[in-house]
Amino acid sequence: MVVAGDFKNGITFDMDGQVLQVVEFQHVKPGKGAAFVRTKLKNVITGAVTERTFSPTDKFENAIVERKEMQYSYNDGDLYYFMDMETFDMQPIEASKLDDNFRFVKEEMMCRILSYKGNVFAVEPPMFVELEVTDTEPGFKGDTATGTTKPATLETGATIKVPLFIDIGTKIKIDTRTGEYLERA
Repeated sequence: MVVAGDFKNGITFDMDGQVLQVVEFQHVKPGKGAAFVRTKLKNVITGAVTERTFSPTDKFENAIVERKEMQYSYNDGDLYYFMDMETFDMQPIEASKLDDNFRFVKEEMMCRILSYKGNVFAVEPPMFVELEVTDTEPGFKGDTATGTTKPATLETGATIKVPLFIDIGTKIKIDTRTGEYLERA
């Protein structure tokens, strides 16, 4: 059990069948009336953020969100298969559970699978990946203007903006959270 008066950032709890995570909290003691806890909560399954106030004595069940490292193996239509590296079991996950940043993941990369009570609700790719550029316009000698970019297609099929000096076959490092080019690998 978790009590609203003991909320901390990152705590997950079950309220009305929803798994919520505390993003921000503030204990408020007004001059008149009872104290309360003002919170900003994120539904870990849907991603929706709401603000809510609680009495400091409100109690909720702890919600344990399981995070497991698994290797992406392959996809078959609408199912993506991940392998547990301890038991070598394959787990199929629907494409609807994958975020937009999954476009930077290639086969055999390790991902974090998030589940609650055995139900997978999200897949987190590695924060940084190194991928090869498979298609882009050629760079020309003298193309050194600062901040100028061009589109490039990566080996996973994703398209991002890269500096002018990047050529086909160059390995680059990408931040999967933002989808931005970081540096040459």
